[in-house]
Amino acid sequence: EAAGPGRRAERERCEEGPAERGPGAAFHMFVLMEDLLDKLKLLSYEEQALRRHNMRPLSRHYFALPTNPGEQFFMFCTLAAWLITKAGRPFEQPQEYDDPNAVISNVLSELRSF
Repeated sequence: EAAGPGRRAERERCEEGPAERGPGAAFHMFVLMEDLLDKLKLLSYEEQALRRHNMRPLSRHYFALPTNPGEQFFMFCTLAAWLITKAGRPFEQPQEYDDPNAVISNVLSELRSF
């Protein structure tokens, strides 16, 4: 190979799946979700964000497992809007039936302006 054996090994590492990276790699998303939930609880998300919208608290694995993409997307957008507002920027709460592309575009635009 013209690029040399080092490049081939690097490419193969990039193509490895979770099982090839180690026994705990498949559970990394669950650990991230638990960390996220701990941080949201420290910010009192249940009282400040969820009760306001009459939503249930997140489970430990809410975003780690794809169960209901529409509901999960709306929850993500609700939390993103709340966090942006909590950071001191005015941000309109997205509605459940808003265009997902427009909502994500607005969230990303606001985050880029930070």
